[in-house]
Amino acid sequence: MRYALISDIHSNLEALNAVLEALEKERVDQYICLGDIVGYAADPNECTEIVREVADVAILGNHDSAALDMTRIEGFNPLARTAISWTGDTLSSKNKKYLESLSTSMVLKGGLVVHSSPSNPAMWRYIFSIDDAKMEFHHFIQRACFVGHSHQPVTFVNSKNRVIVDARASLDIEEENRYIINVGSVGQPRDLDPRASYAIYDTARKTVQIKRAEYDIETARRKIIEAGLPRFLGDRLLAGR
Repeated sequence: MRYALISDIHSNLEALNAVLEALEKERVDQYICLGDIVGYAADPNECTEIVREVADVAILGNHDSAALDMTRIEGFNPLARTAISWTGDTLSSKNKKYLESLSTSMVLKGGLVVHSSPSNPAMWRYIFSIDDAKMEFHHFIQRACFVGHSHQPVTFVNSKNRVIVDARASLDIEEENRYIINVGSVGQPRDLDPRASYAIYDTARKTVQIKRAEYDIETARRKIIEAGLPRFLGDRLLAGR
């Protein structure tokens, strides 16, 4: 089985289309979306409709939940709150119903998928550090857990009860190890690489590849500004931060 894993699209239609175009060449069996389809950028309906059509599995993210008033927005920064409110007003009723139908985690062949963390997916915890990862490894039994949320592609490897960070774009899934794999962000990367990030998980070959796709950042930025959303949300796309 070859899974395409995408996360944190954040209403960025240009980035999503570029990733899907790249994935057409990958002979993917299933498309998995790890949440945050909406938020920040200017095309929440278009992105939700594409995910509805393409994704075999989709997971609820914190911005999706907040746009539906299912998560309190007080914990979000002011720019995110502005975008969430705008998104909630902009989403169609059909797309809201779709987002409401999504679960916060799902077990697939060879792994667990969540948006934030396996310990309590609806609490929206980040896995930034080795200490964070050490705690999270106690909360799932699968060999690999795939996450998004931080917008930074990285892998935490639990090898003989020692957790290390592996920043390589390609890695082998070894039987004796366990993994937490962040696939990065399609629509708002924050690792100083502005290209859209996504992953391919091949269960037969036991490999994971983090891949990048160039997209029309200027158009995505312009649409954010023209929608009346904070300019910074567009400008940050240029630097991948």
